Parts: sequence; structure tokens; C-alpha cells
Amino acid sequence: MRHAIGARPVDPRLRWLILSPHPDDETLGAGAVVSEAAKAGRLAGVAYLTDGGASHRLNSDEQARLVHVRKSEAKGALRHLAGRRAPLPIHLDWSDASPETAGSDLFESSRRRLGALIRRRRVTAIAVTALNEPHCDHQAAAELAYLCAADAGHHVSVFEYLVWSGEPAARMAAYVTGGMQVGVRRRALARHRSQLTGLMGEGFRLPRGRLAMPSKDILFRKLKP
Repeated sequence: MRHAIGARPVDPRLRWLILSPHPDDETLGAGAVVSEAAKAGRLAGVAYLTDGGASHRLNSDEQARLVHVRKSEAKGALRHLAGRRAPLPIHLDWSDASPETAGSDLFESSRRRLGALIRRRRVTAIAVTALNEPHCDHQAAAELAYLCAADAGHHVSVFEYLVWSGEPAARMAAYVTGGMQVGVRRRALARHRSQLTGLMGEGFRLPRGRLAMPSKDILFRKLKP
């Protein structure tokens, strides 16, 4: 974990909202955050930005089934990561690979929905994919997270996690979580069968190299100007 050198430990007092662009990003990039926060009773929620329906080229009926499957997979993965403390996943139902922009009806309704959760459950930290991630949905999730934090009415820190980027953006401080129990993240990822196997036919397959995941997460927070 090259970014862990010099990283500060994550503050155990934070109360977390995890924002994942697609079902499986929560495990790949923030699985240790989810697990650690749940164990401490400080996991306020896990929200999924998109329905994940663009991972395979399917007709409309098959795509609807894929969306249902991916939501079920997300629920199962969260149970592995968070155990009995797993919250029900929140699905914002954006179209996969076609992100909303600030001002659109769905973007603003998602912003209000997450804002209400942040205030009601006193969220103090959001973990989200990094702004410099190459996937448009990952970028949109970060944009939404920063706006929700600004709307909160109390201090909310935004921590970025990497899924596809090799490096964080410039001027970021690194933070490291505690370690997960061996095998938990791998079992959680295994629940996302549609992304790992031919369950839904030809389509996206997570590269085999991503199956070897670290026990800790590295998070990045913007440095103050």
C-alpha cells in the first residue's frame, strides 16, 4: 500500500456515509471503512449512485433483471462487510454511465435525499470515489458528495477513495483505516457475481488482479488552501 506511508489514522469518532457510484465500488474502495464504521456503530448509510445497468449490453427486459440482480448483490455484500449492523442500501437510481448534472431534477432530488440523511443521522464524514477517477459516474459521485457536505449545516469531511485511479489528485492528505478481518472483503466482493462471472452473459468482468485486495483502505482529503 504505497500511499499508506505517512498516512494518518482515520478518526474513530467520525460518523460515515459511503457513496458508491456502482454496486461493487463500496467493497473495492471503501470496504474497510464500511466494516470498521459498522463495528463501531458509526455507519450512517451506504448509498449507490447508479443502477449499474450498463455493465452488460442487454435488451430492456434483461437490463431490468440486471439492475435487480445488482441491487440484491449490493445488499449481500454489505452484510458481509458490516455484519448484523449492515444498513439497508440506499439506491439513487441514476442511469449507469449517463450521469446527472447539478440542477437536473434527479441530481437535486438526490442531493436533498442525502442531505436529509446527513442531518438526521448526524453524518460527519462522507467516503466517495475520487474526483480524478476516469469513470464519469465516479466523478459525478464526488461532485454530489462535496455539494451535500457544503449543504449540511454542520461540518462534514469528504474523503476520497480510489478504485481505478493509480494516484490521488495533488494537495491531498492521506488517511488509513484499521485492518479488516482476513477474507471479509473477498467474500463481500464474491457477492457481486454479475461483475465476476458470466451470470448475466457477456459484459464487464472485473480484472482478476483486483481480487487481491488490501485489508486497509487509504482515503484522501483535500488540504486547506
